Amino acid sequence: MSKRNRITLAVVIVFLCIVAAGEGTKLWYDRHFYDGYSPELALNASVTNESTRTDYRRIELSFEGVPGMRVPTILTLPLEGTGPFPCIIFLHGIGQDKRFLDEIAAPFCQAGFAMATFDQYMRGDRKLKDPSALESVLAFRRRASLTVIETRRLVDYLQTREDIASKRIYLVGASYGAITGSTAAAFEPRIRAVVLIYGGGDFRYLFNSRAGTSQLGKWFGVAHYFTSWLLAPADPVNYIAEIAPRPILFQNGTNDSLIPREAAQALYDAAREPKSITWYEGDHIGTDVETVHRVLDEALNWLKAQDAAVQP
Repeated sequence: MSKRNRITLAVVIVFLCIVAAGEGTKLWYDRHFYDGYSPELALNASVTNESTRTDYRRIELSFEGVPGMRVPTILTLPLEGTGPFPCIIFLHGIGQDKRFLDEIAAPFCQAGFAMATFDQYMRGDRKLKDPSALESVLAFRRRASLTVIETRRLVDYLQTREDIASKRIYLVGASYGAITGSTAAAFEPRIRAVVLIYGGGDFRYLFNSRAGTSQLGKWFGVAHYFTSWLLAPADPVNYIAEIAPRPILFQNGTNDSLIPREAAQALYDAAREPKSITWYEGDHIGTDVETVHRVLDEALNWLKAQDAAVQP
């Protein structure tokens, strides 16, 4: 073998070793992706503000999801009565923050539900300051795992409150919140029923959206492969079956440019009974106000029926 060939072979071997080591490291982190939740950890919860709105009482608070990381949260309560109230944990979409709760809380509180939501990692009060491209990518991967852990810690907090009915806690997730919310409910047995609004699963389909194709152009194939590889442990189809026998309502769009129909169907198919799905004509949730109201009204009516079955 010539000297040149030996050098080339050595470079290839070193490269393959680096790739193997990197893949081995990722596999280890993937196996421990949702580690970090412990009910034994101190919540260190504190209320920072209380106020009354036209249709509900509003409490701003925070708690520790993992040690040293505070989770800013909004809790809304019905104006009438002292509880204990059934409570809906709402997980917001990828570009929203906890303040979105003020746009949707009124009808739920008027129906007798409390609602709670928190700033997911990278959003609202938890935005990163001038992150590098690598920091943003790693933070986005971490956001998925933290959202699941912090949802479970929010359940821990809610169960400390006398005005919350500890055995009547529900989850509503919208878009990204539906993707992560299905996994959170799978891990958290204290959540009684789940509404998944315009979510999806199976990353082979989920990241193959029309919006992604149009925005990324010729880079779409590379981005699709890398995103699927990076976020593989967060694919909700791996976990959603564990929600059963608790009921799930799926709400999805027939022509969704962000969540392909194949991804919505894949998540539904991966879930076990009892489950039901409603298809709404049109694009992703939020693009049509009338559809938004219809989706939320039907979600509320479904939750009222679920709660009626367990009311004392």
